Amino acid sequence: MEDLTHVLAAVGPRLRTLRRQRGTTLAELSELTGISESTLSRLESGGRRPNLELLLPLARAYAVPLDDLVGAPQTGDPRVHLRPVRRDDMIFVPLTRRPGGLQAHKLVLRPDRGEPELKTHEGFEWLYVLDGRLRLLVGDADVVLRPGEVAEFDTHLPHWLGAADDRPVELLILFGRQGERAHLRARSR
Repeated sequence: MEDLTHVLAAVGPRLRTLRRQRGTTLAELSELTGISESTLSRLESGGRRPNLELLLPLARAYAVPLDDLVGAPQTGDPRVHLRPVRRDDMIFVPLTRRPGGLQAHKLVLRPDRGEPELKTHEGFEWLYVLDGRLRLLVGDADVVLRPGEVAEFDTHLPHWLGAADDRPVELLILFGRQGERAHLRARSR
């Protein structure tokens, strides 16, 4: 029983560390999970005992296995278990398991997306075409990208992605919610 007490006592600090590493506020986490800010704060400080009712929404919000939240031993499996998400007429395959910061997705666009409807939102996108031909509208630009080509843009600009012909398009996208950009860092000699 004492071992269980130590495991449960370690959950709060683990949750606080995870939230801070992700750069997420209690208010943002509360909005994602439906758990009140005060309950989240007490859970992190050890004033509230963790239970499945609280841990399951947190695991979902952080996109981590429940085992990570309770400190279960690793199984040695480094794979990311992909779970496609269909949004409108696109299929997103999340390649990262954490909220906040840069997000990586594989995106599959069907060729029949209809008329372009330009949208804007918070963030910055970098994309790499894997297969097919991508039509990209950003501001006044209307370009077609082929496999191996890359584009990046501020998502405050009106934009739309679609197939340039009658074949599906597959691409990788890095998306930063607060305007974070992908940076290449090279070691100096």
